[in-house]
Amino acid sequence: MSFEHIVFPKDSVFLVTGGAGFIGSNLCEALLNKGHKVRCMDNLSTGHIENIQPFMENPDFTFLQEDIRDLEACKKATDGVTYVMNEAAWGSVPRSIEMPLLYEEINIRGTLNMMEAARENGVKKFVYASSSSVYGDSTKLPKQEGAEGNVLSPYALTKRTDEEYGKLYKSLYGLDTYGLRYFNVFGRRQDPNGAYAAVIPKFLKMLMNGEVPTINGDGRQSRDFTYIDNVIEGNMRACLASSDAAGTAYNIGAGGREYLIDVYHDLCDALGMKVEPIFGPPRAGDIRDSNADISKARKNMGYDPSYDFKAGIMLAIEWYKANL
Repeated sequence: MSFEHIVFPKDSVFLVTGGAGFIGSNLCEALLNKGHKVRCMDNLSTGHIENIQPFMENPDFTFLQEDIRDLEACKKATDGVTYVMNEAAWGSVPRSIEMPLLYEEINIRGTLNMMEAARENGVKKFVYASSSSVYGDSTKLPKQEGAEGNVLSPYALTKRTDEEYGKLYKSLYGLDTYGLRYFNVFGRRQDPNGAYAAVIPKFLKMLMNGEVPTINGDGRQSRDFTYIDNVIEGNMRACLASSDAAGTAYNIGAGGREYLIDVYHDLCDALGMKVEPIFGPPRAGDIRDSNADISKARKNMGYDPSYDFKAGIMLAIEWYKANL
């Protein structure tokens, strides 16, 4: 997708933290394609240099191998920047249950460092990644901002804390912050490897390698799987949103709901396979059902996702077939 319909001032400078990761590298690519200067900040703890290798020769691209836990590095990175897209964080609910202190350090203190650096350097807009996990044990569907439940994992708590800081930095300091609650993002460059890999790339790789995937739980849990280009649009829209729309968080999803077992069979069908999965125990901290009400983002930011699940999954499968 070209995103030609979204226009920024020509002299705009973007900082994408976590820019060597799945979402971050796609943001860098989209912004570079629009002719803007992009700084990518990543310590490569979960990001991959291969994701940004194609941009290294672009004179508008700068790679900073730095850590958001380093406040001075954050200040240097944000100097002269118009917009910050803060994607740097550690994901995965199960891993956060194993490593709560590290998640606090990276996802809370690191994000706070970035907000403070952005404030000091007069950044125009600070857009940061939140998560649908903030809805916790709320059973209300679709998920709507303002109807959150009790969080179920340290990861979810870090994201909810980030949102509270975002609200404070708007009200106390006038920094325009926009939290984006991503709903199960998938697409090109999402890492299929490791114990904490996201379900779609993990299932695809296993099936393509002749392995039998395990579904945690009964497979009837549902998710609002959101294609990466919808998330890119959400970030761009947030950068151009009014100041009145700042200081709060927005659902960024496709507005649909897919059952995990159906997604699994869709992947099998697309690969021309018939493989019954293994069913394992449910994962601690997982939300049972997730489906985004995107009316607030649509109204306040003009967010209008172009890809439903069916269109997005076909593009993702094509990419993995060519790149795995």
